[in-house]
Amino acid sequence: MKKFLALTLSALLAVGALAGCSSSSETTEGGETSTDGNVIKIGVFEPQTGENGGGGLQEVYGMRYANQVYPTVTVGGTEYTIELVEVDNKSDKTEAVTAAQKLVSEGVVGILGSYGSSVSIAAGDIFADAGIPAIGCSCTSPQVTLGNDWYFRVCFIDPFQGTVMANFAMQNGYETAAIITQLGDDYSSGLGSYFKSAYESLGGTIVAEEQFQTNQSDFKAILTNIKAADPSIIFAPSSITTAPLIIKQAREMGIDAVIAAGDTWENVTIIENAGDDAEGVVLSTFYDEAAPANDEAASFLTGFKEYLTSIGEPDVIPAVSALGYDAYITLLQAIKDADSIDPAAIRDALVNVQIEGVTGTITFDENGDANKNLAYIKTIKDGQFQFLTTTTLEDTAA
Repeated sequence: MKKFLALTLSALLAVGALAGCSSSSETTEGGETSTDGNVIKIGVFEPQTGENGGGGLQEVYGMRYANQVYPTVTVGGTEYTIELVEVDNKSDKTEAVTAAQKLVSEGVVGILGSYGSSVSIAAGDIFADAGIPAIGCSCTSPQVTLGNDWYFRVCFIDPFQGTVMANFAMQNGYETAAIITQLGDDYSSGLGSYFKSAYESLGGTIVAEEQFQTNQSDFKAILTNIKAADPSIIFAPSSITTAPLIIKQAREMGIDAVIAAGDTWENVTIIENAGDDAEGVVLSTFYDEAAPANDEAASFLTGFKEYLTSIGEPDVIPAVSALGYDAYITLLQAIKDADSIDPAAIRDALVNVQIEGVTGTITFDENGDANKNLAYIKTIKDGQFQFLTTTTLEDTAA
């Protein structure tokens, strides 16, 4: 179990949490003003611009919808309105620090996010030093929670995801692989490393490893090296912005290897920007709307599609939106279990929280990671993401 800080800090945090509640006028996420009742602030720490802005906004949509479904919470016999305080970490480690500090100054009792492991890691110490619990949604790098008693997450992590994709490759006869990763990006480099380790342990051969810089748009040089190595599969965990560039340029150069990646590639903009070249891409992800796990998931399926339509978005549910929703209701349950607005008490409650979320049952291990062992494998076919199979820890050990 995680060790906890001194009671003195807890008492100070309680004062800070009270500062985050108000019976006076407050501005909500949507720009509306709340003037009645008490208010609890929850921070939304996400990229809404930058290379991961598209994915970050999808997580935000899940949180905003959850806030519509569950807009209040009763603590100590008093009903509080929950307001989301959104900051844009701009997909940048430096900006992430500034955004995290802003949330601390706003007096939030808990924080949701972020899409992107690098920005989550950059903000982790700030949240811990302030004594405010954070719940990541799709930040899959082990470094997000490792050694941080205040960071939790509702997704599976990269050692599992890398193993899942390595198993998929070998089980389908792809015995030579190339890996493309982004320099300085914790998610990309970490997932690529876990894939490599698992793939080689299964008897696969890595024939090429290439890296690219942030904001790079021309991949012809590294793809030339990969084409010469002639892999049967290319594993390229990267951002939504980078994905269609890699896909299109690879196909333009006559590379016919299967192109695969992790959870970040489950985004319709990749299909829109890569066009027909996206056909056959394979990826791992957290959720599939075709098989609701429970009543919460079934209700979310209907309601969130209506919400997406109402804001002008396609009624296709991204897995990260489901995780954003789950992060919100997990924090909400912890507030209920603690029966307190003290961030320290909420953090304590998170250790033992259990909910039936959209993505399944959520509990946390000693590192604050979700106890999850199920991944969905999808492919792009006829311009849509289509379910292929599910994989568990037992399957990857087979």
